[in-house]
Amino acid sequence: MSSKMTWTSLGLLLAAGLIPVSADVVELKDKAAITGKVLAEKRDSIVVDVGYTVLVIPRSVVTKVSVGESAMAATAKPSSGKPTTIAKTPAPESKPVLDDLNYGLYQISNKTGPERSVRDLVNLLGEAVVQVRNPGSLGSGFFLNEEGFLITNFHVIEGETQISVEVYHQRNGQLERKTYKQVRIVAMNKFADLALLKIDDKDAPKFKHVPIGSADALAVGERVFAIGSPLGLERTVTEGILSTKTRQLGGDLFLQTTAQINPGNSGGPLFNLHGEVVGVTNMKITSGEGLGFAIPSEMVRFFLDHRDAYAYANDNPSNPYRYLEPPGRTKHKTADEN
Repeated sequence: MSSKMTWTSLGLLLAAGLIPVSADVVELKDKAAITGKVLAEKRDSIVVDVGYTVLVIPRSVVTKVSVGESAMAATAKPSSGKPTTIAKTPAPESKPVLDDLNYGLYQISNKTGPERSVRDLVNLLGEAVVQVRNPGSLGSGFFLNEEGFLITNFHVIEGETQISVEVYHQRNGQLERKTYKQVRIVAMNKFADLALLKIDDKDAPKFKHVPIGSADALAVGERVFAIGSPLGLERTVTEGILSTKTRQLGGDLFLQTTAQINPGNSGGPLFNLHGEVVGVTNMKITSGEGLGFAIPSEMVRFFLDHRDAYAYANDNPSNPYRYLEPPGRTKHKTADEN
């Protein structure tokens, strides 16, 4: 969404001045207010769903964010020049919601809840982590939504189209392994080392999935953990801390973590203690210990938001679209050539 479009919509909203009953309120420096549903609070902006559109509001113009506010009238200031007093109501329960900016392909956490133990989160999220296999290698992945879209690394499936995904479903308190072989490559980006897959098996159930969080919001030293299949040992959990958020390798910035990453972890999720995916594990330094790396979640979201640009086609795996050759310069005959 361009800044011009964002602030045009913002101006229309302020002009309307209507506040729905029970909503989140973002107060601005000019004593105006935006009401709606806060989808995400980022370091430099706040994303608000106002019903007919989604606004991205710069942090520099925001004075206060109030969750679960209630009002019966407009945001227009009374004659005294003071902003209208708004009665507070209890904040809604924290839960993931669909991010309208991304067409519902993946989810983000609407509110950040309290930190939980790795043990609790593994039991809650482990079913969404899968093993990705092909005739030449194996790796990990995780579901983005219940329809079977999942993320893994490009290098896990590079040069392969015969892909299967092993999922562990919880049934009656037990884990049951199920292998899905109708797996389609939707999009892939070799340079970002990311691939988007889709399970197309007709008997596939609704899949457990995990929300994507913000790597930018992490602080160095925070605890993180990874779930994957190192050396084929499925559902292996490793825990560590975030060593740095800006490790430059090959011209890109990666998250560096002390959580153990090994071959087979590639494509699996790196979680924070809120249960959000903050990175996709993809490599390690083999000559040392505790030197694992992950692709930041912001890069993953960019790949997903622009997946049409990386769309995969069986007849042209190197490029999703075939472009026509540019026309050559038209040769005009001169009078002497006639």
